[in-house]
This record gives sequence, structure tokens and C-alpha cells, in this order.
Amino acid sequence: MKKRNLKKDLFKRGKKNKLNCSHCGACGGGIYFFGLIGAAIYYLQTATSFWGGVLGILKALVWPAILIYKLLGFLS
Repeated sequence: MKKRNLKKDLFKRGKKNKLNCSHCGACGGGIYFFGLIGAAIYYLQTATSFWGGVLGILKALVWPAILIYKLLGFLS
């Protein structure tokens, strides 16, 4: 009977799981990126001045935090 090396076996399994998107979280980064681009386009279109556009870019970077803050405020 062949003896198995448990550490080696677990390491191999971990490498296999990293290729699967549901285990590594890479899909969330793509969704965030498209959300960032969409928010930046929206804020730039509604800006009336240069500094309004700069503020729009900054808002586009932090829109998920603002969304969660408003959601938690609504729920409490």
C-alpha cells in the first residue's frame, strides 16, 4: 500500500482551487472594475466644471463604501 504525504496532497488541492473563480474571488474584482468605470462615466457626464469632474472621479473610487454606509443607515 502506498503511503500518502498529507501536506503535499493538501498543497496540490489548494493550487487546483485557486484556478476556480469561485474560490479566489477574482470575479468580484471584475465586477468592481466595471462598476468603477460606469460610475466615473456617470459622474463625469454630470460634472459642470473641472473640479466637479475631479470630485466625480474620487466619488467613483469610493462608491461601494458610500453605498454600504447608506444601506446600513437605512437598515438601522
